[in-house]
Amino acid sequence: MEVVWHGHYVKYLELARCALLQKFDYDYPQMRASGYAWPIVDIRLKYVGMVEYGQAVRIRAEIVEWENRLKIEYQLRDAATGRVLNKAYTIQVALEIASRQMQYVCPRVLWDKLGVNPA
Repeated sequence: MEVVWHGHYVKYLELARCALLQKFDYDYPQMRASGYAWPIVDIRLKYVGMVEYGQAVRIRAEIVEWENRLKIEYQLRDAATGRVLNKAYTIQVALEIASRQMQYVCPRVLWDKLGVNPA
């Protein structure tokens, strides 16, 4: 059975997350420059189907929460058929780099980059 090792799914999420955040000009270098780190504090993967070696897949990533934490949802699909193979989410929180203090509300810089106004 030539199935992709389960640990690679986390790498796929990382690649999708970075590509998504680059669209908002707030990937890791910009986060660091703004004075914040965004560690992942929660991750969930649900395996719906297996990915085989050499299989072409597409990952969709979408930011669904941004007020108190950054939650990104993912769907990994077969590139040819569109069949869902994996569903996942990650949760990140803002950590002020200078003080090492977790922020309980996302910093304004995130909202500005996303172009949103929290309630």
